[in-house]
Amino acid sequence: MRILYVVGTRPNFVKTAPVVGALRERHPEGRHTIVHTGQHYDRLMSEVFLEELGVPAPDYMLEVGSGSHALQTARTMERLEPVLADERPDLVVVPGDVNSTLAAALTAVKMGIPVAHIESGLRSFDMTMPEEANRIVADRFSRWLFLHSPEAVTNLRGEGILEERMHMVGNTMIDTLVALEERFRAAGAAWRVGVDPGSYLLVTMHRPALVDGPLLGETVAQLTALARQMPVVFPVHPRTRKMMEGLEPEHPGLLLSEPLGYLDFLSLLADARGVLTDSGGIQEETTYLGVPCFTLRDNTERPVTITSGTNTLLGLDPAAISRLPTLLIEGKSAPSEPPPLWDGRAAQRIADVILAGR
Repeated sequence: MRILYVVGTRPNFVKTAPVVGALRERHPEGRHTIVHTGQHYDRLMSEVFLEELGVPAPDYMLEVGSGSHALQTARTMERLEPVLADERPDLVVVPGDVNSTLAAALTAVKMGIPVAHIESGLRSFDMTMPEEANRIVADRFSRWLFLHSPEAVTNLRGEGILEERMHMVGNTMIDTLVALEERFRAAGAAWRVGVDPGSYLLVTMHRPALVDGPLLGETVAQLTALARQMPVVFPVHPRTRKMMEGLEPEHPGLLLSEPLGYLDFLSLLADARGVLTDSGGIQEETTYLGVPCFTLRDNTERPVTITSGTNTLLGLDPAAISRLPTLLIEGKSAPSEPPPLWDGRAAQRIADVILAGR
């Protein structure tokens, strides 16, 4: 069996690495080909990341780079098509909801190649989010839909997708956390950053709604004010840093850094007093780790992190950051256990489904 995996961004690596490992172990006689689109091309967010996760080096680097959504999607389709023609895979595996996912699903289905979608059925019901369109299209055209939370079933049923295509397998991102937990618990990244474990707020921001307009300046100002009350650690995504170039150059009290390797980031995440984010994956990681999470968005495609986890939706309102000290004191307790099937075995269940259907 020939299986081709398409990844392109930091979260994609986390979700796909366990699946590559499980299928390589269970089907060693098969051909396993990794295509890295290069949608994230910063070394700290790609090559180092792959090294830490133990994923083999990509067989193909498409070097798509940055650009508009249309440009990234078009470049990926154009550069992926000849790879698929040469490799002739029996299956293309795509994770998540980024432009690389949309492009790979479209290219494969137009060439008559079955697609498997990791993290299927998530919906924010906000069509202003580019990721929402990517999710819907990938689910519509995939033969195997791998789900990790109960609401995904309801969402897919509502779109008329047959249940025989749905497989509740759990969360492959949590597989990676489980595999690396001993290492990141011992990493001590907080000490190296210069903060005490349990004392600081960890911040991530990258979505256009927050960083592409006036909300970014207000958010940074609110974080600077908060830093007078507690340490604020902010590893800055390359895209966010570019947008911050027009702001005030000094942000006293904010501990700004380049993007971190995954082990260091997980170490900071696990030891944080709280996390402020607009990321989907971090909502899940904090739910598993029991760390209070505050999401600076109007909606989330991961409601299980609110009902079964530690996540609080603040709305797309930078002024809400001023409430964090109070919310941290009054916050809900960590769940006694993670959501069902978030147990480190999701990739094995995916391998069961794929290998049974080959």
